[in-house]
Amino acid sequence: MRGAVSLTPTEAAGGQSSESKDGRPHVLHVFATFKVGGPQVLLANVVNHLGAKFRHTFIATDGRYDFRARVSDDVDADYLPVVGDGRCFFGRIASYRRVLHDLQPDLLTTCNWGAIEWALAHRLGPVCPHLHFEHGFGPEEVAGQIWRRVWFRRIALKATTRFVVPSRTLVDIAERIWRLNPSKIIYVPNGVSVAKFAEPPRPGVVAGFEKQPDDIIVGTLAPLRPEKNLGRLLKTFAAVAHRARLLIVGDGPEREMLEALARDLGVKDRVIFAGHVDAPEQVLRWFDVFAITSITEQMPIALLEAMAAGLPVVGVDVGDVKLNVASENRDFIVPQADQEGFQSALERLLNDGELRHRLGRLNRGRIETHYAESRMLRAYEELITGLST
Repeated sequence: MRGAVSLTPTEAAGGQSSESKDGRPHVLHVFATFKVGGPQVLLANVVNHLGAKFRHTFIATDGRYDFRARVSDDVDADYLPVVGDGRCFFGRIASYRRVLHDLQPDLLTTCNWGAIEWALAHRLGPVCPHLHFEHGFGPEEVAGQIWRRVWFRRIALKATTRFVVPSRTLVDIAERIWRLNPSKIIYVPNGVSVAKFAEPPRPGVVAGFEKQPDDIIVGTLAPLRPEKNLGRLLKTFAAVAHRARLLIVGDGPEREMLEALARDLGVKDRVIFAGHVDAPEQVLRWFDVFAITSITEQMPIALLEAMAAGLPVVGVDVGDVKLNVASENRDFIVPQADQEGFQSALERLLNDGELRHRLGRLNRGRIETHYAESRMLRAYEELITGLST
């Protein structure tokens, strides 16, 4: 069942650990936000898979819990209000330590830079094993690591029990730059369900959109934020895709700017801004080509979902994107600075339907072989169970 956001830490803990309360391990999850995004969707899938065998408490440092709709009613979960004094670093650390002491969880999980202060608070007064997830960086760290953050991570994460990353790029950063103990770093690639993305798209999900028999649809699935670099996609589309349409699924602060850019480029009538869609499987199979233009990624779940839907991918070489796609698709993943190569890759896919279908089949097969959701969930279940019991 779902708990109420109004619970205080002490009320949620019931004044005792979960082991003394009902015998089930209690996991405390701290994220910067529980707005819906890749890491949040992944966590929802994991806790749903774990089912009623665990109790979960969620703390969002911004107080946002949009992902609650993705958490099954069968999951025993509490959602706490914002914790700590936002103005004072030392006050926040003290508040976090009090919450940890009150809740006495059997396992603490933290995620990304936004929860790094909780990692430090736990190191200063550990109460249980600590599992830290790192899924990637914001646009401020695209050009390189910020050294103040590097040093903070080295200190805060030094005593972490396990450190989980979904990409080989992050394994290298964790070992070489953050100087974490290699024996504590665990590589767990993201995974998706091929069966989930085998169904045809659902009519009416995108208001006013209907795919015609002769349509070629270039599509992307991304929040409309600067690091997704969707302006580049629009400009490339306008330059080479004279007979295709572009379907952008997602919403965010850049939508108005991107709509204006589409007008300026003269392609407004061939670009559909679908807005946010809760279930990407309902729209992805409308695409003929999946495009990814982000300036920072590690192992994007949207990319894996597109591959599971049997799509060819055109994109830029960030994080593990080039390693993720089938080897035959890698020629269509180009260096960030190679705009001519990106345009050429998109144009080639648009002009060759047989190539699109072949690459799509190979990408779907790669998901089945390397990035199956069942494999990922099994790895997380073993890890969480082993650390919390």
